Amino acid sequence: MSDPASRLRLWQAGTLRSLRHRNFRLFFTGQLVSLSGTWMQQVAQSWLVYSLTHSPLLLGLAAFATRGPILVFGLLGGVAADRLPRRRIVIITQTLAMLQAFALAALVLSGHVQVWHVFVLAAVLGVINAFDMPARQAFLFELVGPEDVPNAIALNSSAVNAARIVGPSIAGILVAAWGEGACFLLNGVSFLAVLAGLLAMRGTWTAERVRARSALREVLAGFHYAWNNERVRALLILLAASSLLGMPYMTLMPIFAGEILDGGSKALGFIMGAAGAGALAAALSLAGRTGTRGLGRRVAASSAIFGAALIVFASSRTFWLSVPTACLLGFGMIGQMAATNTLLQTIVPDGLRGRIMALYAMSIAGLAPVGGLIMGAAADRIGAPRALATGGVIVLAVSAWFSIARRRSARAESPKS
Repeated sequence: MSDPASRLRLWQAGTLRSLRHRNFRLFFTGQLVSLSGTWMQQVAQSWLVYSLTHSPLLLGLAAFATRGPILVFGLLGGVAADRLPRRRIVIITQTLAMLQAFALAALVLSGHVQVWHVFVLAAVLGVINAFDMPARQAFLFELVGPEDVPNAIALNSSAVNAARIVGPSIAGILVAAWGEGACFLLNGVSFLAVLAGLLAMRGTWTAERVRARSALREVLAGFHYAWNNERVRALLILLAASSLLGMPYMTLMPIFAGEILDGGSKALGFIMGAAGAGALAAALSLAGRTGTRGLGRRVAASSAIFGAALIVFASSRTFWLSVPTACLLGFGMIGQMAATNTLLQTIVPDGLRGRIMALYAMSIAGLAPVGGLIMGAAADRIGAPRALATGGVIVLAVSAWFSIARRRSARAESPKS
């Protein structure tokens, strides 16, 4: 079993086992292409806002405009994912996101773009994502079934983070050569890949979930379940803290790349690409797992790595220290996110899956822009390095609380994770 062919077969049977499902292969391939474009747009949008304004606060506001609507509409998106066929929702949301990218490209390439255009279109994308993210996360369960859900989540995270390597690196080059409009245009085109995969899937896509109660009562039922399940509550609190005070590091990256490291858009692309490489390594390490045992410890360790890396990155003044530290940032952040996603998907019943995935999406994408506002305002007052280091200290503290709470719960309930 030591020859390369045998090792490859074992890797395919373990790390890549979800790809034996045809529908997941189509979804995964489309995601690889489309998410690269999404990351290109995120980097280009940050650089565009910074180029137009040179304001850390407006960088935070731009991030809030993109993700903030998820806090308002996220649970409605979760209710929709528990009521309607999830594939249909994803097709609609991906089509709308494609049109948003083309609109932004047209404004930039025509030379008519203004900051308020970026903010309005970012808010439109935020509303789209409020319905897309819960449906897309819950849809993974339908593509592979319960046995392969942990592997599918890890592989999906691998696709996201492979795109984080490719997308920002390409964006840095394209922005320097042709401007931000080229990134927005290519992102719009990239959505065709995921739409083609969704339309080519085979199966019966019907909603089997109960629709008897009002949307408000279903929202409250989701909150009630999350709060009264001790494991779900602890996971979401830690994720919310990391999102609020750690993940906004991406909002401040143009400041670190342009002013502190004096590197410009190419340096921004390299740093974001390094974070993507670390994130990909974390996702692939999770894909090789065959169960959920030990994932609680993985969540705690990953969040601690994330907090420590934030402190080191904030203290760095050299490009060659910042790049490997960014790799650790990505490793810790995605290790926590993917392990949390897997645990939540295996804990919750299918009838609540969309709403719990909505809370998961709100914790990641909804609170991060609020943190971006906080970090942007703090960077204006005390500087970006001190603001980021403070966030890292708080993330470490909450990680320590989670570790204590997890051990206490393990003694009381003897959970598998």
